[in-house]
Amino acid sequence: HRAQRAEEALQQAQAELAHVTRVTTMGELAASIAHEINQPLAAIVADANACLNWLEADRANLDDVRAALVAIVKDGDRAAEVITRIRALLSRSTVAHEPCDLARVIRGVHPLVRPELGRHGITLEMSLATDVPAVMGDRVQLQQVLLNLVTNAAEAMREVPPQRRRLVVRSTVEDRDDGPWAVVAVEDAGIGFGKDEAASLFDAFYTTKPGGLGMGLSISRSIIEGHGVRLWGTANADHGATFHFALPGIAPSADCGRAR
Repeated sequence: HRAQRAEEALQQAQAELAHVTRVTTMGELAASIAHEINQPLAAIVADANACLNWLEADRANLDDVRAALVAIVKDGDRAAEVITRIRALLSRSTVAHEPCDLARVIRGVHPLVRPELGRHGITLEMSLATDVPAVMGDRVQLQQVLLNLVTNAAEAMREVPPQRRRLVVRSTVEDRDDGPWAVVAVEDAGIGFGKDEAASLFDAFYTTKPGGLGMGLSISRSIIEGHGVRLWGTANADHGATFHFALPGIAPSADCGRAR
């Protein structure tokens, strides 16, 4: 019983630590996320004011009013989607492993990091294979891993020449003996890491950035190992590093958990 209680306490501590790193990451991105929400809100106000002005005219052009109202709904949905994703990432609860569409998980990270990347002149490219199988996983946790990997990659490129500030997120299919696997890679052209650093990359509290917690990669590896697979990093031939994880595919007939 004592061993079981110790195991449960360890799992609880890991869950709490994962939550703390999510909150910390979202705190670091807060200004960018506020900008991401303010943009559609500003557009909503502008379109609503335009509608009011048109409706005051003697003969309002209802086509213009209708188009503006459609744009308001679209911008409202966009702001709500960002808030929904933030709430999911900040929640303490973990989602049971369920069928996940990795392309949807990857795209879900984009609105959270896009403004921060833009602020540092970093371009984000997504190369998502169309035949990637669905996987079993915790959507929120997988999104956290991607968020950690992308923000780490961005940090690594802040001081490099502008033409090198390019970040690529790829999803591909790898055929293995037990069937197709979905492989996700986050590639940067940043400062990279040397052979002497490779062994410490995933250590808790290991960081190369001032004021960094050094928990991002450690937590990411724990999450991926909790899915029964591994996360690994490789130094690129020219510049930077690539971090990868792979998950076994499941039957295509499964319902691929949509973003909630």
